[in-house]
Amino acid sequence: MEVTPLPGIGVRKDFAIRNGRRVGVVTHRDGQIELIVSKSDDPDACLASLPLTVDEAGALANLLGAPQLVAQLTEEHREVPGINTRQLPIKANAPFDGRTLGDTALRTRTGVSVVAVMRAGQVHPSPTPEFTFTAGDLLVAVGTAEGLENAQKILKNG
Repeated sequence: MEVTPLPGIGVRKDFAIRNGRRVGVVTHRDGQIELIVSKSDDPDACLASLPLTVDEAGALANLLGAPQLVAQLTEEHREVPGINTRQLPIKANAPFDGRTLGDTALRTRTGVSVVAVMRAGQVHPSPTPEFTFTAGDLLVAVGTAEGLENAQKILKNG
């Protein structure tokens, strides 16, 4: 990962992918965010640029970060039969959007434990019962297949 100050503009953070091109983010001084793809031989030569809102950047970060976390937990639980890991989304206007983990009573009702919440690309490990959910959150939950299925229904329907 390379970090490059862009005087008068902001900061570019990027890295080289397998084919040699560079992928990164430019965070402008005014808060604007751009996803960029640059030439392999000239990181200043931008091939493509996508402006993103803060919410869009957070959604993209969740898409990229949550699967890695779930894969890591799945690998760690591989030796334990009957334990599964799953991502459970909190959608806009869902029954628990704006409510706490404690309000769901997921552990009591399903035996499932929420081990982390991904929000706007940030991992919130071991959320307490007072942790308030917001639309776009991805819960990382561990439990039996049946418990996870029931937890998903509860988060969707209440």
